Amino acid sequence: MKIYTRRGDDGSTALGSGARVSKDSPLPEAYGAVDEAQAVLGLVRAESEGELAELVEQLERDLWRVMGELAGAARGDGVTREMVAGLEARIDSLTDRFELPQEFVVPGENRVAALLDHARTVVRRAERRALAAGVGGDALAYLNRLSDLLWVMARWQAGEALPSRD
Repeated sequence: MKIYTRRGDDGSTALGSGARVSKDSPLPEAYGAVDEAQAVLGLVRAESEGELAELVEQLERDLWRVMGELAGAARGDGVTREMVAGLEARIDSLTDRFELPQEFVVPGENRVAALLDHARTVVRRAERRALAAGVGGDALAYLNRLSDLLWVMARWQAGEALPSRD
């Protein structure tokens, strides 16, 4: 099987509906940023084990559904309110374990925390691109909540955070 089709050589890509759009149009920009976030989470998982690795793998799998919905190819298994609620439950569970910093922090306490912060910023970009494309509902809420969860996960993995001010 060949992985290339040459159909995108003109700078276009196909959405799930079959419509062709420019690769730099809002929807491909949005699901491209989600794809990038998923790749960064893959780096996190490669550096992790146990509970963190399991959580990250689930997030990676969820992001397939987000990308499918953004590309118009979800066909009934897109983002759900239950997925958003699941992220909220994870946030609550993690924040019950430690005290969150009350001010901005300097990212980079360790490699995993830095990668989680990187993933968070990529998800924030995906959220902005999705909004620009007119995406709303559960997909937009999922991206918003995911960036919150990634911030909490980064603080969890950083341990004692370095405040932005001395």
